Amino acid sequence: MVYGNISEDSGTGVAMSRNASNGKNELEGDFLMNAQGEDVVAGIRMTEPISELKTRLPEVYNQFREIARKLEMHYRNMQDMEFTIERGTLWVLQTRDGKRTAQAEVKIAVEMVEEELITRKEAVYRVKPEQVDFFLHPQLDAGAMKEAKKIASGLNVSPGAAVGMVAFDADTAERWAKQEGKQVIMARPETKPDDVHGMLAAEGILTSKGGRPSHAALVARQFGKPAVVGVSELELDLIARKMVVSDSIIIEEGDWISLDGTLGEVYLGQFPTVVPDIKNPGLIKLLSWTDEIRKLGVWANAGYPRDAQGAREYGAEGIGICRTEHMFFEAERMPIVQRMIMARHTLERKEALDQLLPLQRGDFEGLFRAMDGHPVIIRLIDPPLHEFLPSFEELVQGLADLKVRTQHFHTLSEIDSALAEIRVKQDYLEQVEALREQNPMLGTRGVRLGILIPELTQMQVRAIFEAACICSKDGVDVQPEVMIPLTSHVNEL
Repeated sequence: MVYGNISEDSGTGVAMSRNASNGKNELEGDFLMNAQGEDVVAGIRMTEPISELKTRLPEVYNQFREIARKLEMHYRNMQDMEFTIERGTLWVLQTRDGKRTAQAEVKIAVEMVEEELITRKEAVYRVKPEQVDFFLHPQLDAGAMKEAKKIASGLNVSPGAAVGMVAFDADTAERWAKQEGKQVIMARPETKPDDVHGMLAAEGILTSKGGRPSHAALVARQFGKPAVVGVSELELDLIARKMVVSDSIIIEEGDWISLDGTLGEVYLGQFPTVVPDIKNPGLIKLLSWTDEIRKLGVWANAGYPRDAQGAREYGAEGIGICRTEHMFFEAERMPIVQRMIMARHTLERKEALDQLLPLQRGDFEGLFRAMDGHPVIIRLIDPPLHEFLPSFEELVQGLADLKVRTQHFHTLSEIDSALAEIRVKQDYLEQVEALREQNPMLGTRGVRLGILIPELTQMQVRAIFEAACICSKDGVDVQPEVMIPLTSHVNEL
């Protein structure tokens, strides 16, 4: 047994052999003179940084630094060490591999290769995929988060940090973000395709329902928006414009919250974020070593030119899938798609498809230019049909409200106008009801919509190859591939 509280030249401390925050090759830690064991971490006295030990007891400091170096060489990893000084004599009580940030993990792994402590392959395996992911997304500032109050947890479906004022509908989110320049978090019980414009404008997305395959999760990942879904502690009151957390915390529309999409956590208040550097020299070197040993190629999912360009910058070798149905989620395109699907006559459908053709052609042209010389696999539309139809419940409610209002009209012209509107809405409702499915995942999915509406497949394929021809004339090396979705029988193909 050794005692750190036996004299003024005694003490105790905890230190890392390297900086656990940034990975620098320097001692990091704290110590207390004339103290014992848990005093360092108990917070009952103000600790001193380990660098001050060099002034207090220089011989002990130099000895500790040498021991830290030897332990690193033996274990070939950064060490977390506990020590006691008894009457000027250093005793190391315990050592273990130290915990560190993603930034530190990358730097330490690369430097240990350069110091010939580990091999390149060991460095690659030491850095976890989620630590590399840290460099791709904003993160909540670790220092500021020490004072943060976590109010709820959910599924971490799309990584990164988002800070903003709560908005409870897509229109508000878009208006606040685009017109008023506010940071916005869009909160909904769950999202639908007609919420996409708000999701794109928001910094992040929060839902009380849904899982990893939910609309909110898929769209958030597609567009790189931090998101936490399935937060069961949240109860949203869209009429009162507030949400209640665990029956105790009330958050009004416009209040600030912070999301950690990497961990799936929700915090009350506004906290700073940090943006890691994807051009980090250590990360670039580590990924180059990964290229030396990997067997698999890495392709990206992308539906927009900006996504494809980002994928290229991150080293993607192609687009593995372009989900064309996501291209139709934008607010100005959704009504056209709905008209096309619900058209009763060939001419009406053709008019809608003629509007979609140049939009699709422009999408594909941008993708081909961004992926010059790399393959692009484009999947023909695979829509869960309910995502492209108006809400049946909302249509029923709207029709009922109109019928009630009609009872209070007094002039013949008002009544005639209302009855005409009722007939249109009734017809629209019948069309939606005819297309409703008990299980949208097993209904008009994949190739089936293209079989039912062959003109849709023709439009998409024409858009792909017209875009390819335009790009090819401009010297772009176009490598398009077409995927037919969810084909289960040769006759479907």
